[in-house]
Amino acid sequence: MKSVFRGIVMASAALALAGCISFGKDPPDSLLTLTPAKLAPAGASTIGTKSAAIAIMGITASQELNVNRVPVQVNASSLAYLKDAFWVDNPTTLFSRLLSETIQAKGNRLVVSNAELQAGAPTRLSGQLLEMGFDVPTQSVVVRFDATLQNKKGEILTRRFESVQPGIKADVEHVGPALNTAANDVANQVAEWVG
Repeated sequence: MKSVFRGIVMASAALALAGCISFGKDPPDSLLTLTPAKLAPAGASTIGTKSAAIAIMGITASQELNVNRVPVQVNASSLAYLKDAFWVDNPTTLFSRLLSETIQAKGNRLVVSNAELQAGAPTRLSGQLLEMGFDVPTQSVVVRFDATLQNKKGEILTRRFESVQPGIKADVEHVGPALNTAANDVANQVAEWVG
């Protein structure tokens, strides 16, 4: 009888303790990601020489984007983050994957992702993601990317790309898809440029 009573007390104590312990915040209902508008078809392969390869590496971001939140430009000097909007991964990683898939889907460049092959690729695309968020004064989603392309001749080219999606409501249900559209637009512009 004592062991039964002791078991009941221990179980009650464990349940009470479980109610007091928290292992972190509740996870968000959903996470945002960037999905390519066009994918290379399954089974598609690209063949080429090292001289035709392009490596996408070194995509960086301004400090406000270096988190898994969506920035909101409130005015010229104030920044906030969109409620309930969380990226599934760092925005630079997501944008880099989107660029790679978009260029590959166009089929005119051999995109390499292996670190060893990237180091030997004569053409390299890098750059800085300057903006990927919501602008309150214009009620727009803005994606802005400064690209740097080093070609096989050793020339270094730079170009700014931008996409603005106007008339967007300031909530995750509208901003998320608009960011995906704008990021795809920028990735497509970059793919045309490097193609």
